[in-house]
Amino acid sequence: MFNSSSLHIRQLSAALLAAGILSGCTMAPTYERPEAPIESAYATETDTTSSTSDVQANRLGWREFFPDQRLQALIAAALENNRDLRISALNMEAARAQYGVTRADQLPNFNVTATDTRARVSSVETSTGQSVVGETYQVGLGLAAFELDFFGRVRSLSNAALASYLATDEARQSAQISLVSQVAQAYLAERSYSEQLDLSKKTLQSREQNYDLAKRRFDVGASSELDLRLSETLVQAARISNATLQRQRDQADNALTLLVGKKLTDLPEGLSLSQQNIVTDIPAGLPSDLLERRPDIRAAEQNLISANANIGAARAAFFPRISLTAGIGSASNALDDLFSAGFSTWSFVPQLTLPIFQGGRNVANLQLSEVRKNIQIATYEKTIQTAFKEVADALSARGTLEEQIKAQDGFLNAQQERMRLTQLRYDNGVASSLDLLDSQRELFSAQQALIQARQLRFNNAIDLYRSLGGGLAEHTDISAPVKQ
Repeated sequence: MFNSSSLHIRQLSAALLAAGILSGCTMAPTYERPEAPIESAYATETDTTSSTSDVQANRLGWREFFPDQRLQALIAAALENNRDLRISALNMEAARAQYGVTRADQLPNFNVTATDTRARVSSVETSTGQSVVGETYQVGLGLAAFELDFFGRVRSLSNAALASYLATDEARQSAQISLVSQVAQAYLAERSYSEQLDLSKKTLQSREQNYDLAKRRFDVGASSELDLRLSETLVQAARISNATLQRQRDQADNALTLLVGKKLTDLPEGLSLSQQNIVTDIPAGLPSDLLERRPDIRAAEQNLISANANIGAARAAFFPRISLTAGIGSASNALDDLFSAGFSTWSFVPQLTLPIFQGGRNVANLQLSEVRKNIQIATYEKTIQTAFKEVADALSARGTLEEQIKAQDGFLNAQQERMRLTQLRYDNGVASSLDLLDSQRELFSAQQALIQARQLRFNNAIDLYRSLGGGLAEHTDISAPVKQ
């Protein structure tokens, strides 16, 4: 039956081919990347080409950056179980599906239809004067309202959907980088509170022993009540510190569990802060490198590309919209004759829709799309500026934190020597108990401050690693040695 319709099939195919060729262009503005509103170099690292390490942060796997096996296990579990990251992945899948839906509009949709129609004709309408029941069978292949995209409206919408999907994928990668850094910093916070708590417990035990000794001296009249009360204040201060650090350690552990997604057991033994060998010497490179390294900047640019494509769709709305509905098939009053010669049918229904009066809707849509593009330009520029600031802050803090660690370590050594000498003077009756208690208090503060300073230094290294785009890769094939 379809032989008699071959001419129409060829004509329909030629029309669709011509439509595809003509729809290869869009009315969207030519995209040009905005100039990055940042300096050409970081103020704290003017020589960006020379460094003791050639490893780029975005190519350095997080397993190499974090040697602690316990931390590695926590990060791996978080990448698998974290709910925020799972939501980002699902959003990416939704954007990809939406792009598939939009892209399908560029292709013709063919449907096979089969109908069986029964109708009763009244006696008034028949020549015999008797009512009859008629039956018609029909089968065919139809093309339903395919838009001939002469002005690129559908293609612009498809390009916008593609850019939105790519932006969502970049956002997922950015979420992964943030998650890696958050887990690492939460782990270091838990390690820091644990070390401070252990130190506080040892200090409390030592102070309780000193208090017992001071009480015995007071009971025999060898010291005043003031000395006893001073020793008691140190004991109570250590108990306050114990309770505070216990609460902070537990809360840090809860925060880590939330990031990981579940409570893990049988983890490898963790390293103390003094044993952590996190990579701290990462070259910043040029600020322009951030445009390619950071997924959040790439996501902002894809959103800008999507907004630019939507302008093309808004412009195309001012022009005629041509759609085509066509079909070929066969129809018969008898099912046995449905596929017999002479019963073939065909239809060809082009439709032209020309906007005459829309109440300003098309103009408003075009203005809206242009404003949204300007918003995306500002968002893109702000994202770049934020990334530049994060790197600059991390670089600025890196040098000062190294100096702070050295100074804090020297301060602790001095306090330890002071404590030793004060203890000798007190044992020989030269120094008062007030001097001894004051040196004990200062030593404890110096020990706590050194632990906190080490945590700050590693947090700064993690911030720099994240802000330079690191944390996405798990392993690295870089053979160059990494200075740690």
